[in-house]
Amino acid sequence: MIPNVDLSMEFCGIQFKNPFLLSSSPVSNSAEMVAKAFEAGWSGVVFKTLNSDRLPIIHPSPRMHCVHFGGKREMAVQNVEMISDRPLKDNLTEFLFLKKNYPEHPIIASIMGFFEDEWVYLAQAAEDNGADMLELNFSCPHMCIEGAGHKVGQAFRLLEGFTEAVKKNVAIPVMAKMTPNITDMTEAAMYAKNGGADAISAINTVRGISQVGLDDWVPKPNVFGKGAISGTSGPAVKPIGLNFIASLAQCKALGLPLSGIGGIETWIDVLEYMLLGASTIQVTTGIMHYGYRIVEDMIEGLSDYMAARGVRQVSELVGKALPHLHETEAFDLKRQGIAQYDLDQCIGCGQCYIVCRDAAGQALEWDGEHRRPKLIEDKCLSCMLCKFVCPVPRLVSFKEMPQGWRRRKTAVMDRNLEKDVKLEPFTKEGPNECVI
Repeated sequence: MIPNVDLSMEFCGIQFKNPFLLSSSPVSNSAEMVAKAFEAGWSGVVFKTLNSDRLPIIHPSPRMHCVHFGGKREMAVQNVEMISDRPLKDNLTEFLFLKKNYPEHPIIASIMGFFEDEWVYLAQAAEDNGADMLELNFSCPHMCIEGAGHKVGQAFRLLEGFTEAVKKNVAIPVMAKMTPNITDMTEAAMYAKNGGADAISAINTVRGISQVGLDDWVPKPNVFGKGAISGTSGPAVKPIGLNFIASLAQCKALGLPLSGIGGIETWIDVLEYMLLGASTIQVTTGIMHYGYRIVEDMIEGLSDYMAARGVRQVSELVGKALPHLHETEAFDLKRQGIAQYDLDQCIGCGQCYIVCRDAAGQALEWDGEHRRPKLIEDKCLSCMLCKFVCPVPRLVSFKEMPQGWRRRKTAVMDRNLEKDVKLEPFTKEGPNECVI
């Protein structure tokens, strides 16, 4: 680790060696797995959601399906896995094992009940057997029973009531895990706070369908001829996770510490969640792809970044991006720009020309002899699609234009038809400019 850089994080009064935690999932299913993760460098665990043994838990088979995109494997992972299928006593025994052998690594027990007494029972059992904190699973996306999983996360009074019941019966901190399958997470989080929650974690997986079989027409994962809408995770959901974390962090009325989850694989992903307000980070799909060892790169990368920026304590990074996050109405529309090209790097593939002609400002002409694009500056929309499709890094960049520069409006194909347009005048006063 880089000298003079401190990755330790206090979260709800609990000290973590670093912000990196296993999330409640297949990667935290047993003490053997968690111990291996602790040895690799993970500072804590949210243990896989406890089962009270009231109902038998049997996982579907197969239980996962992955979406690959281009050269990227596991861009998204859909799963139909349920909460822990292990007996409660076995899980609690393993809490005791972990506390005995790894006393400096906090255990957060994920719990999910189906009614109030079951929530309280699981909470007390977890606390009595060494859990340092609770995470209330209000977000499992494939629970089909009313009053459980994401159905609680969408029923705010239930969410508040279950949180309150747990808080009244335990002394350890309580974190509520929010469902992303909702429009405004801040409202749900406020109900959790009203119930006494000490922190919020987000997001759980997003309900989705990863693929449909073209031969049998069965959505995947294909469980003997049947598919289902269920939880999707992985890098594809990271923008959704960042959105919800930022929204929660910006809600001054909430004011609770946040644990960020969703599409995290690298130290850059970690840093982005922290800059938008998360204090701790939970990971599943990244481990499914690369194993527990990814924490070594996360520790090294974040440490190097902090050293380079002169940041001593990792908590100093939390929320640093929030002052720069605004509604789109705050944009300065008087400042405009265009794309610019370093054609010495161009390989002549023509992809920029295609997308500009078919999906942007039609601002490129094509020099077929030299296989190079030629920009028509006053038609460029500065959408930067050409940059995003270009296979050569840093060939295309953004250039701000001088004040007063204006781009050409899109041409009307047949001016002779303008006289035939039927349009009543609109005279109501409103904003002079509109951001879409």
